[in-house]
Amino acid sequence: MLSRLLKLPKKQHLLIFGARGTGKSTLLKNMFQPKEVLWLNLLNLRIEAELARDPEMLAAMVEGTTATQKYIIIDEIQKLPKLLDVVHRLIEEVPRKYFILTGSSARKLKQGSANLLAGRALMYELFPFSFMEIGEKFDLDDALATGLLPKVYLQKSATLRHKILQTYTLTYLKEEIWAEQLVKNLDPFRKFLEVAAQMNGKIINYAAIAKDVGVTEKTVAQYFSILEDTLLGFLLEPYHTSLRKQLSQKPKFYYFDVGVTRALARVLRLPLQPSTSAYGEAFEHFIIVECIKLANYRQNEYKFSYLRTKDDIEIDLIVERPGRPLLLIEIKSSFGVNADQLTRFSKISKEFKNAEVVCFSQDTLTKKIGHIKVYPWREGIKKYFN
Repeated sequence: MLSRLLKLPKKQHLLIFGARGTGKSTLLKNMFQPKEVLWLNLLNLRIEAELARDPEMLAAMVEGTTATQKYIIIDEIQKLPKLLDVVHRLIEEVPRKYFILTGSSARKLKQGSANLLAGRALMYELFPFSFMEIGEKFDLDDALATGLLPKVYLQKSATLRHKILQTYTLTYLKEEIWAEQLVKNLDPFRKFLEVAAQMNGKIINYAAIAKDVGVTEKTVAQYFSILEDTLLGFLLEPYHTSLRKQLSQKPKFYYFDVGVTRALARVLRLPLQPSTSAYGEAFEHFIIVECIKLANYRQNEYKFSYLRTKDDIEIDLIVERPGRPLLLIEIKSSFGVNADQLTRFSKISKEFKNAEVVCFSQDTLTKKIGHIKVYPWREGIKKYFN
């Protein structure tokens, strides 16, 4: 069993979010002994039905716990947001019991009573595996082809990996979207997921997506909001020192996992060949997600963005670090990065005074080209985000 980078404190009330399949339940099972826990899984239809009929039944269940059952774990809390009211009260009334709530969607909680736990439960997010958790056995080509969801990556068979990813996307549609009634019509949303995967890492063109999917631009914006709220992806906002100008530009969208992206785009069985645009896009996606997940685990409060000029000169990742210089990152999937490949990045990065300017690549040794430090991607990520 791989050790996860997310370290949770004991004797604290916790809210743990993460997309389906990231390993929230496994993490908790490895953290506590069975005798210490009252485990309520809301994917269990009987438990969900009983608590849906009478949320106050939770208080009776807690009252019935033994002295050794110090932890009350409620899996998939978003299925019954009303339980948060009861949990809030029990936190105040029941001593020496700790509530740990997991969720794969924040959408229904935002509309419910999640604010009642503010300050009473520490909030964390769990992501798919990081290359640092896998260690020496990490295989970049496997990660780019099928991603890092635990159940996927731990399979040795490529055929099984593909099948699990295809099933994952169907489960997401069935359990997160349709069952929770987040959309009225599933067919355009299904098409949207595919189009969003094909445009992963590109600046969002709401009008073009709306035309492809057959819905309004407003609906497309709502769809992206659903992906964020169900933790299936995130927006990377454009960088600008003027908030007004920043809001007038469009963000990029990234799915939370490279493998899920390829499954939704229906290209799982197409091999990723180095030196192709598809390989470069997958590598960039992988690096950006790794940086964000590690910064999140370390609670660094970093802010991530990108920049593209009117001349289409781009900085792949800009990291605002409290109390530290701005970090500008160029991502290259090639080996042997040279000055010609960094010309445009070098020119625009000089406009940022006192910024740290780096490139993450597949070079094997660190080198300096002009004012740009070029790192092997593993070293670079560890240096700046571990």
